[in-house]
Amino acid sequence: MGSNSNDSMPAREVHIRKDFYLSKHEVTQAQWKALQGKGNPSAFKGERKPITNISWEEVQRFIEVLNREERTTAYRLPTEAEWEYAARAGTQSEYLFGNDTKNIVFHAWYNFNSAGCTQPVGMKKTNAFGLHDMQGNVSEWVQDMYEENPVPLNTTAAPTDTTRYRVVRGCSWRHDVTICRSAQRLYFDANERHSFIGFRLLREIE
Repeated sequence: MGSNSNDSMPAREVHIRKDFYLSKHEVTQAQWKALQGKGNPSAFKGERKPITNISWEEVQRFIEVLNREERTTAYRLPTEAEWEYAARAGTQSEYLFGNDTKNIVFHAWYNFNSAGCTQPVGMKKTNAFGLHDMQGNVSEWVQDMYEENPVPLNTTAAPTDTTRYRVVRGCSWRHDVTICRSAQRLYFDANERHSFIGFRLLREIE
């Protein structure tokens, strides 16, 4: 996990001790509306486009409703370690597709090919785990509080403390190729909303 080039999180070994499922793509606007009943704050409308313009705290409320509807506590955001494990899908290269940046067009919507907006999910090639859009389309909220040099979390329990800054992983439609590296980290206030940030769900195996 991490990288020794231009990152605040140096490369190190992390152990993920519990199996999990991760959604194949980001939560869509249709899925958001189906659970919330109404409301779509996304700047770029489309049922199959990712939901955006939602804060980390609003995502937590969405997850609370989902868990209540499904009569479980298994849904949450992935931790940084879980997200990067899923994004890399066994690779150790700078990008999930290797180190040759010309291949990014087959895997990600980014500032070169996105037409300046989000795109429907699942249109680009998957990674080796069968996951779409782990790079590109929208950056994704994860559970973790931002720390410059974080200690690896024991992923059997997601952190629940509220804090000002939360981590965002993955590049988006507005970012250039350098932000699409597997180890790239961003962070924003938990109340911030942006047209380039969405999320995907993790479900713990019960």
